[in-house]
Amino acid sequence: MVLTRSKKRVAKSQTPPLKRKAEKPQALALKKGGAKSQKTPPLKKQKKEVVEEDPSENDDEEVSDDAASTDVESEESDDGEEEGLGSSGFFSDDDGEENDDDGEELLGDDFLEGSGDEEEHSDSGSGSDSDSDEGDIEKESKLIDEEEAKEEEDAKAELLDFNKEAGDDSFRLPTEEELEEEARGPPDLPLLQSRIKEIVRALSNFSVLRPNGASRKDCVEQLKSDIASYYGYNSFLIGALFELFPPVELMELIEAFEKQRPTSIRTNTLKTRRRDLADVLLNRGVNLDPLSKWSKVGLVVYDSQVPIGATPEYLAGFYMLQGASSFLPVMALAPQENERIVDVAAAPGGKTTYVAALMKNTGLIFANEMKVPRLKSLTANLHRMGVTNTIVCNYDGRELPKVLGEKSVDRVLLDAPCSGTGVISKDESVKVSKSLEQIRKFAHLQKQLLLAAIDMVDATSKTGGYIVYSTCSLMVAENEAVIDYALKKRSVQLVKTGLDFGQDGFVRFREHRFHPSLNKTKRFYPHVHNMDGFFVAKLKKMSNMKQASEDDDEALGTVDEADVPSDDDEADVPSEGMEKQPSVPKKQQPKKTKESKEGLAKSKESKKGKKSKSKKGEDPPKIKKQRKNRTEMRMEISQAREEKRRAMREKSKEKQ
Repeated sequence: MVLTRSKKRVAKSQTPPLKRKAEKPQALALKKGGAKSQKTPPLKKQKKEVVEEDPSENDDEEVSDDAASTDVESEESDDGEEEGLGSSGFFSDDDGEENDDDGEELLGDDFLEGSGDEEEHSDSGSGSDSDSDEGDIEKESKLIDEEEAKEEEDAKAELLDFNKEAGDDSFRLPTEEELEEEARGPPDLPLLQSRIKEIVRALSNFSVLRPNGASRKDCVEQLKSDIASYYGYNSFLIGALFELFPPVELMELIEAFEKQRPTSIRTNTLKTRRRDLADVLLNRGVNLDPLSKWSKVGLVVYDSQVPIGATPEYLAGFYMLQGASSFLPVMALAPQENERIVDVAAAPGGKTTYVAALMKNTGLIFANEMKVPRLKSLTANLHRMGVTNTIVCNYDGRELPKVLGEKSVDRVLLDAPCSGTGVISKDESVKVSKSLEQIRKFAHLQKQLLLAAIDMVDATSKTGGYIVYSTCSLMVAENEAVIDYALKKRSVQLVKTGLDFGQDGFVRFREHRFHPSLNKTKRFYPHVHNMDGFFVAKLKKMSNMKQASEDDDEALGTVDEADVPSDDDEADVPSEGMEKQPSVPKKQQPKKTKESKEGLAKSKESKKGKKSKSKKGEDPPKIKKQRKNRTEMRMEISQAREEKRRAMREKSKEKQ
């Protein structure tokens, strides 16, 4: 009977508190996300309590079974009336303890066995569940990646299909008849612009967007003609630019040439600082900003209420109007104080004054300019900027080694005259005026100037021995080809320019293969760096020695090159050089006279044979004597030219 009554009491009285105890950890587990881990600790506590309270609970059951049952039933009825739900009521302290003890005693064996199993399963299941969860996450992530890849492929396929349909339906190359009709009338600019865009789009992905019945060559030729007629270029320059850039980038370059580059000024650190100059100009209504991180003296001017080239600060020499690209050669040269430096082509003086500012008016600068009209602007800027360490001279750059002496300076800056294909935005006449012959002439002159600049530098200089070569051209023949020629003819090496930005020079271009170190040169483009097209290279002279073969080649080159510019001078010079050669026929004349006296009785045929033998024997010694006297002839030619130039200058001074 005791067992049956205890079971009934358990069914009525013990179930509610068990539910209470089970509900509280479940609610906490749902909040914290760990239902299984929260259930196990209270079960362990219950196990310990049950083991300790087993003997006392058995005694209580034998003494008061009837009283406990009546008390429980009365308390349940009272709680039901108060709350309306008997299962959720709270018990008194004494009865609650007895009921808890009874419930723990009766449910102890089964409950403990079940709790131990659950703990074992939970421990083993937690590890398996974590592994399975990780495996599921990996599978799901892989599935997601595969789905995204498929979506991208589908999108690309749809885009290609759309481009095919659009290309097939909307664009085709014009026929010869249509081109003839266009040539008869004025150019249709909207039509040309739309056709240029369509051809560029087709060439960007020609395998997919290829027009019907058209080859790539046809598209390129049509694009060249359209660009030439729309933007006003000649066929040579467009062809040269097509060799340098792909169609898409070429259009960006051409569009950049149509816009003016931002106006930039350089602070003269001999007289002021950039911060002070900026404050003064801002007060005058000039909208400006620092040029860039790579320059500490540059300012870019957006707009101004006053003429930027006529302010009191400009007239006082606080700054100079100078393009951003013109900063680069001087920064690469990196002049040091108390050095001897030559600027081969100095006018109008922007680079020369920058060099003087970096040297802090110490050392010595030779500012050379060949064209007399440009000397005025050079000297005016030197005086305005407060430069006092510069000597202005008027010589051909190729003759400077003879004037200043070889191995006489520490550094040379050569901003060589060029075709100007990088500054089309400043001079639009370049679009039409340049040709292949002019490019070759400029390249020939640049090679001569660069060799002369290298000869002036002293390789044993403690601080110097550097040559910086720069042009405002994009042509490879005027840039990389000239540097490669100098590397072969002189003992120089390319070094880093010290400029952190810019694109590397070409190591290979079409069929040309240049020295691998040409990747140390720098190229600057308007559409990439927002400045004029420019090329900068820095050379280090390794030794002052020259090879004999190089001297012979240069001697021949100077004689041949001199024939082109000055015909009058050279017409007289050979006569002076040929005065030495009559000694050969004078020695041979008596031989001829003896042979003629002795052979009076002989036939004419024998005379002809002897004359031919004598001529064959005389030719080799002439050639040998010419080879021996090449250096002497070169010196005589140079002396004769200098004397004539001096005479011309004296005459011009007398006339003035």
